[in-house]
Amino acid sequence: MKQIVLCIGLAMLLASCASKPKEQTGNNYIVRQDTVIIPDHSNLTAKLKLASVQSEPYKLRMTTAGTVKAIPTQYAEIASPFPGRVLRSSTKLGMKVTPETPLFEISSPDFMSAQKQFFQAKSQYDLTSQVLKRQQDLMKHGVTSQKDLEEAQTAFDIAKKEYENAVISIKIFKADPDKLSLGQPLVVRSPIVGEVIDNKIVTGQYIRDDGASVATVAELSKVWIVGQVKEKDIRFIHELDECEIAIAALPEKHIKGKVYHVNEIVDENTRSVQVLIECNNADHTLKPGMYVTVNFIDAPADAILIPAKAVLQMNDLSFVFVETSPGKYLKRKVETAGTEENRIVIRSGLNNGDKIVTEGGFYLLEAK
Repeated sequence: MKQIVLCIGLAMLLASCASKPKEQTGNNYIVRQDTVIIPDHSNLTAKLKLASVQSEPYKLRMTTAGTVKAIPTQYAEIASPFPGRVLRSSTKLGMKVTPETPLFEISSPDFMSAQKQFFQAKSQYDLTSQVLKRQQDLMKHGVTSQKDLEEAQTAFDIAKKEYENAVISIKIFKADPDKLSLGQPLVVRSPIVGEVIDNKIVTGQYIRDDGASVATVAELSKVWIVGQVKEKDIRFIHELDECEIAIAALPEKHIKGKVYHVNEIVDENTRSVQVLIECNNADHTLKPGMYVTVNFIDAPADAILIPAKAVLQMNDLSFVFVETSPGKYLKRKVETAGTEENRIVIRSGLNNGDKIVTEGGFYLLEAK
């Protein structure tokens, strides 16, 4: 009986020992799970610097590379819609144009054929119109028959329809039927307001209707910058957020921009989202194809910023030591959200009033 009681007592003693936190004791510290205890006599105390954290107004900044791009609605590559040979060109690099500005003229067989059909249809329309009017006058005086009047009306209706179709055919060539003359060349005009930024037109060259563009017109007073933002950071980007654009070739030049659009699709290869930033470019500093640096600036919000030395890393995790009571330091995981100079923005893990180790935390890490 005494042996049984002894065994039970031994088992209870072992169980109580197992339930106690494991401790690691050194000359200057005591470790209990995630807490490091520094006795008053320890020389580690003098190596630690502490500070209380408080939230403050902060604008999150993120940086990414970007490429300048012309706005699609303000950019046009000019090609002839019909085959033909260039007779004359008035296009010059840097020339300001409007939708009425002629760029070049071509001799187009298709346009010539449309002209012939137009004038034939117009001549027939005029003739049948006169015949119909004469038959109507004769009918009033009882000189002609109803049958002749009906035949004149039918011929006129057919001729009118053919003339209307011929007018449409001429307008396809962007020509004015009221100012058309037989044999005139096809005039290719600018489709938008802008400036000629590329010109490959050569007088005498033959242009195919499926050929490459021969000129480019663009309005570059405003441009887009295409930036790529990582999937994990896209929640910080919103339409109309302000951006600062830096150019490596012009370090003293800083350009303002605003987020125009955040793409809805994530690139599976880069795990990033395309963001379009619209910038004023009246002086044409930004040129399509140019590489720039985009600094995104989030709307002001309260955030906790702590010295970079306070944040420690282990196994891809970030943490700090928080003083829970004098001489007791708890290892606490934190999530970061960017940096500003020598400080790190804390997204989660700390609250206002927490007292943390700002310097010397690696001594506590070694104690762990």
